[in-house]
Amino acid sequence: MQPPLGYHNLPRLIAMMDGDAKHDAASASTLDVLWVLYHQVLRVDPAAPDDPDRDRFLLSKGHGPTAYYAVLAAHGFLPIDLLPGFGGYDSPLGHHPDRTLVPGADISSGSLGHGLGLGVGMALALRAQHRRRPRVVVLVGDGELDEGSNHEAIAFAAAAGLDSLTVVVVDNASARHRASAGPGAAFAAQGWPVEIVDGRDHQALATALADRRDGVPRAVIAEIHPRVEEVAA
Repeated sequence: MQPPLGYHNLPRLIAMMDGDAKHDAASASTLDVLWVLYHQVLRVDPAAPDDPDRDRFLLSKGHGPTAYYAVLAAHGFLPIDLLPGFGGYDSPLGHHPDRTLVPGADISSGSLGHGLGLGVGMALALRAQHRRRPRVVVLVGDGELDEGSNHEAIAFAAAAGLDSLTVVVVDNASARHRASAGPGAAFAAQGWPVEIVDGRDHQALATALADRRDGVPRAVIAEIHPRVEEVAA
């Protein structure tokens, strides 16, 4: 495996992947959150991707995963020379991540909105195994909160006191049935602490995502505003 690369290398790594299913906008909205998680927050090791005491990361927003693959490659989970084969017949890097093919991927995901329910189950399983160190971090898109199963998961996680669970909502105002109070309202209504941050601000993200075990799950709303160059385009 190559040594870890820097944030400035990510555009080059993403550019190595191409195709109609790349979904640039979906990928770009998650890039900074993914970088901060893997670079500063998650306790994971590319040399031991299946360590039972590792933190778990679930990319529920798996539609257009090129930013995810780039971040994994930058941190040594994937060989960089796999990236140009993205979406190819014999490539492990599919249009949706496959946990059986991608080192470091804890779930197979897509655009189905089921990651939060899986995260609740994973947090429960770790508790049953008496593993208190690992965290479970789930990244969802704001549009996924249109799915009723997520609201059931939010209510259950609060009632069960799953304080190892953190949900990051990448909010780019794409939800069809968006609450007037924003995506954090569904979590706050069930007693989750909610923090809203700029989804491009690495320091703010790192602070909001710090490990705090206080008896309840936590939600971080990462607001994504268009970059200057995106507005100009």
